[in-house]
Amino acid sequence: MEDGFQKMFVYFEDFRSEVNGHFDRMEADITDLRGAIGELSAQVRDYHNETILMSHQIDKLKEAIKQIAQETGIKLAVEL
Repeated sequence: MEDGFQKMFVYFEDFRSEVNGHFDRMEADITDLRGAIGELSAQVRDYHNETILMSHQIDKLKEAIKQIAQETGIKLAVEL
């Protein structure tokens, strides 16, 4: 009878060890995913900020072109 308990104990210890290993790997994967998401969100934020800056620069260039066209009497072929 004691031999049966010993086998069952070893089985449960092996099972527990296997489950713990699985959870450890999952935790490492989750940590990696969090890092990747953080990096990606930083890249998206930077891209968004750059897009806003470029939009402002384009608006300034449009206004400068309109002003130059008006002062020189040149009619623009497209509406800016």
